[in-house]
Amino acid sequence: MTTGARERIETEPQAAALIARMRAGERRATALVITELERLSPAAPLLLRAMQPHLGHALVVGFTGPPGAGKSTLVNAVIAELRRQDKTVGVIAVDPSSPVSGGAILGDRIRMTAALDDDGVFVRSLASRGYLGGLSPAAVRIIDALDAAGRDVILLETVGTGQNEIDVAEVADVRVVISAPGLGDDIQAMKSGLLEIADIMVVNKGDRPGADQTLHQLMGALSIRAVRREKLPVLKTTATTSEGVPELVEAMAASGRDLEAAGPIARRRRRARYLIARAASDLVAERVRAGGPAALDTLADQVLGGAIGPEEAARRLLDRS
Repeated sequence: MTTGARERIETEPQAAALIARMRAGERRATALVITELERLSPAAPLLLRAMQPHLGHALVVGFTGPPGAGKSTLVNAVIAELRRQDKTVGVIAVDPSSPVSGGAILGDRIRMTAALDDDGVFVRSLASRGYLGGLSPAAVRIIDALDAAGRDVILLETVGTGQNEIDVAEVADVRVVISAPGLGDDIQAMKSGLLEIADIMVVNKGDRPGADQTLHQLMGALSIRAVRREKLPVLKTTATTSEGVPELVEAMAASGRDLEAAGPIARRRRRARYLIARAASDLVAERVRAGGPAALDTLADQVLGGAIGPEEAARRLLDRS
């Protein structure tokens, strides 16, 4: 194959050979597999089938929280701590999509210096593609690729849009919700969304004034959340100095150990349900658009007049599609 030529994956043996190279640690093979899966190329089904025997090993940890909490810097510190423990790491950094190309705007990825020149770390930036929950379905396929590559821990850092960012609950095994002092009303907004999904709460930038107050605010918010769990860790970190990061990594591992009884199939099935739900949502939106303005206006008038409810209108629209 000539240098720069695109590798062709058209058969089961070719896909299996590429996965074998990925598992042997070849970064180029890993990058190629992820690219094919992200773009859902014709090779993607072959690669997904070839990966099946190698899935279910990695612990997937999602990092989310409002903008300004220092997620990227904290993820960088977590990478360094995991490498000190000789864990291999995959990172999926979900960024806003470029309005021009649709690709990821790299943003704070330049802060992930712990990944530089380290074959034990593989970082992939992924565009959110406009999904309000902060994730696109491609994230699940990339999780599988990094899992099949043999990474011990996969860190998923979401786009940072605040309380809408709860898709991570369906994708990650362990959910880390990050805040920081000085975010003001964001702590209150988090009560209705992110606090409900947290496995671990973190106040980052713990060296700043107000960090202890923010910690107490989070503890108070957790005490009234709808889903209560005992012993949910609420930690304080300073990512720039790694203070509190070893404790965070240990809390991540402890949460992961609690999941072992469920087994890898249950965790992967949850991610598959997320993919199905996303596909169903996209299909519904497509059918609504295809229904035409006249059909929608007729149903809208019936809803406004009280003849039918919105749910019945939705059923009729889908039945016509």
